[in-house]
Amino acid sequence: MPAEKTRTEPERVRILGIDPGSRATGYGVIDRRGQALSFVACGVIRTSESKAFPDRLEELYAGLGEVIAAHQPRLAAIEDIFTAINPRSALKLGHARGVLILAARQHGLPLAEYSPRLVKQAVAGYGQAPKEQVQQMVRVLLRLAGPPSHDAADALAVAICRANHL
Repeated sequence: MPAEKTRTEPERVRILGIDPGSRATGYGVIDRRGQALSFVACGVIRTSESKAFPDRLEELYAGLGEVIAAHQPRLAAIEDIFTAINPRSALKLGHARGVLILAARQHGLPLAEYSPRLVKQAVAGYGQAPKEQVQQMVRVLLRLAGPPSHDAADALAVAICRANHL
């Protein structure tokens, strides 16, 4: 009698998306199983405005480490810097982004980087989509009861973009 073939479920892959910011960094965690996406968690790592910039960078590093420890993602993705900001802001964002990349890598996560245009295209189908459209599409794609904050929605969009590129 021939052995029955067992149907195996696709493996679950947990993905962390990061929307970097020096004051507020969004994070979003999703699971991908086959082509299905499901929401795990999202939020914002906020730094203390009253602290010196190096101390805020340390807060970002520690905050992302806590998110990684709590949710145990296997992959991570971060949004690249867009150029339509002033040089001083770009430098601060670059520092914050570097610290966040380091935190992910020191936790052993393979990290992909995506342009804002590619992230918007992945969730809204249009690379120039406004933040509100990205926020709404993230809500729809992950079947959320309400829209996440802009920072968290952007991070979830980064995670969805990473899932689409697996």
